[in-house]
Amino acid sequence: MIVAEKKPMEEIIEEVKGYNKILIAGCNECVTVCEAGGKKEVQVLASALRMYFMNQGKEIKIDEVTLERQCDHEYLEEIRNIIDQYDAVLSLACGVGVQFMAEKYFTTPILPGVNTCFLGATEERGFWTERCQACGQCILARTGGICPVSRCAKRLLNGPCGGSTKGKCEIDSNVDCAWQLIIDRLKALGRLEQDYEKLTPIKDWSTDRAGGPRKVVREDVRI
Repeated sequence: MIVAEKKPMEEIIEEVKGYNKILIAGCNECVTVCEAGGKKEVQVLASALRMYFMNQGKEIKIDEVTLERQCDHEYLEEIRNIIDQYDAVLSLACGVGVQFMAEKYFTTPILPGVNTCFLGATEERGFWTERCQACGQCILARTGGICPVSRCAKRLLNGPCGGSTKGKCEIDSNVDCAWQLIIDRLKALGRLEQDYEKLTPIKDWSTDRAGGPRKVVREDVRI
């Protein structure tokens, strides 16, 4: 999932203080799971902003809505009939949702209320770790399901560097060496000899952004 974290309250206040009518828009997907931008977070933020501006002696209209997704035309349509009532929208979706809403409602300022961090997993409640950088060239079949691009500090594709010690990364001794994890996993799968020696070509990162934003097009499902 996409993992995000709340922006500091001071930063949010600085962004919205010039507007008199604000819609805070949450998202029921990833940011709800990581407790950064779901319905509960919308309610808490709205209450905090109302309290702040009341103490400042400034009367501001702050309304709330939580959409199923902000990265989907269908769900963004839900606010079409009300968005003109507001000077700005404070979106608690990831950066994708903020941009998609801004494209759809071109004349309304769409402000981010969270910082988008990475694609990750839930270790336990309140603790998320990065697992994928969406590089577009997945090699997990050859690395035992462990991604060296996201989990190795140096993004090494063909084995560990010379700095790892006792299975830990030289950058941070509290971090597991990704390639030690890969080796252990391949051993457990009985695939060390056949997979570890296979060389992965150096990744050409320039091709990922050639021609602008990447696209995935499925003609078989397009309408």
